[in-house]
Amino acid sequence: MQWPEEILIREVGPRDGLQNEARLIPAEQKIVFIEKLVQAGLKAVEITSFVHPRAVPQLADAEEVAAGVRRFLEGVRGSGARQVVISALVGNRRGVERALAAGVEQVVMVISASEEHSRANMNMTIAQSLEQLREIAALAAGGGLALRGAVAVAFGCPYRGKVPPEQVLRIVEAMLQAGIGEITLADTAGLANPRQVYELVAGLYRRYPGTAFALHLHDTRGLALANIVTGIQAGVKIVESSTGGLGGCPFIPGATGNVATGEVVYLLHEMGIKTGVDPEKLQECVRWLEEVLGRKLVFPVPV
Repeated sequence: MQWPEEILIREVGPRDGLQNEARLIPAEQKIVFIEKLVQAGLKAVEITSFVHPRAVPQLADAEEVAAGVRRFLEGVRGSGARQVVISALVGNRRGVERALAAGVEQVVMVISASEEHSRANMNMTIAQSLEQLREIAALAAGGGLALRGAVAVAFGCPYRGKVPPEQVLRIVEAMLQAGIGEITLADTAGLANPRQVYELVAGLYRRYPGTAFALHLHDTRGLALANIVTGIQAGVKIVESSTGGLGGCPFIPGATGNVATGEVVYLLHEMGIKTGVDPEKLQECVRWLEEVLGRKLVFPVPV
C-alpha cells in the first residue's frame, strides 16, 4: 500500500480533555493552552463545547474562551501564518446559536451508535438525536457555519457491548443526508481493535468514497496507536487526539483518556508521515499543562 504524505491531527484536549478535570480551569489558562497548541503547529483545534453548564461545568466559559482564541488567531493570521480551524461541540439548536454568536468557524454534533449510551450521554434516543441533527444542520447552513458529525461508541459500548456496523451505518447515512461531509468514528470507551477499525473504515470508504472519515480513539486497552495505523491503511487522513492523553467520556464510568497527541506525532513522524506539528514545542505545551494540572501527563520519551 501507499502511505499518505500527511495526516491532519485535530487537537481535542481543550474540549474533550479538560471536560473531565474536576478542578475548574480558568478561561485565561484555557486560552493560553490553545495558543501553545497553535504555536506548536496544530492546524485544527476543538476549543470548547456549547452545552448547558450543568452538563459540563468545566466548559461553562465557552464564549469567553472562544473570544480570547479569536483575538489571538486574528493576530496570527494577520502575520501570514497558516490557517487554523477552531471548532466546538454542540448538542442542540441553542448550542449552534451560541457558536454562531461566538464566531466559531466549525461545530460538531455527536450521535451515539447505541441507545444505551445515547440516553446516558445526551438523555435522548437515537431517533431524537437524529431529529436534532436535521434542525442543527439547517441552522448551521443558514448561518454559514461548517458542521461535522461524530459517531460515539462506534466500535463498542460499555453498556451493551458490541455495536453492529449496521448501527454505525444508520448514523452515517443520516449525517450524509444532512449535508455533512466529514464524520468522526469515535472509540469512546476504548474498546476497538485494529482489525475491527480497518474493516469498518474500509467498508465505509467503499460505500461512501467521497466522504472524509476521521478517527477519535481512547487508549483504554493500549491499542489506540495500533488502531490508528490500521485506520490509515484503510484510508483515514484525520486523527483526533488530546495533549498529554487528557480526557475520557464523563458519562462512561472509568473511561480513560484520549490517545496522546505527542504519541501520535511521534508515531507518524517515525513512519515518514508529516503532521506539521513541532514535537519540541508540543512537549513544552505538555510541561506547561503539567504545571497547571499538578500531575504528570503522557509524552513519548525522547530518544
